[in-house]
Amino acid sequence: MSYNASSQPENSPGVRELEDIPSVEVISRAAVMLMSAAAERLGLADPDPDSSPHRDLDEARRLITALAGLITSSAEYLGLHAAPLRDGLQSLQKAFREASAVPDAPGQGPGEKYTGPVA
Repeated sequence: MSYNASSQPENSPGVRELEDIPSVEVISRAAVMLMSAAAERLGLADPDPDSSPHRDLDEARRLITALAGLITSSAEYLGLHAAPLRDGLQSLQKAFREASAVPDAPGQGPGEKYTGPVA
C-alpha cells in the first residue's frame, strides 16, 4: 500500500497545518535543510569527502549562499536558534574553502557577501 498524505485524518497527531507552525520553526527547518544539502554537496557525509560521488562545489556554493542570506536576514527572529545556525553556516563556509582547489579571496566565498569574510 502506498502512502498518501491526503488519506491522513484531519486531526492526525503527526500532521500540522503550515499556518499553525511558528515562523521561527519554519525558518529553522529551511536552514537545516539547506545545511544538510550543502554538507552533502561538500562530500561531508562520506568517509573521504575528496572522493565523494556527491561532491559538487558549484551546488554547495549556491546552497551556502542561500543559507547565509536566510540566516542573516532572519537573525533577529531566530532568538536562541541564531547562534547554532550561524556556527553551522560558518563551518560549511570553512569546509568549502578547504575543499576548493583555488580558494576564493577573503569576502568572496559563498555567502560572505552576507556574513562578511570567514577566517
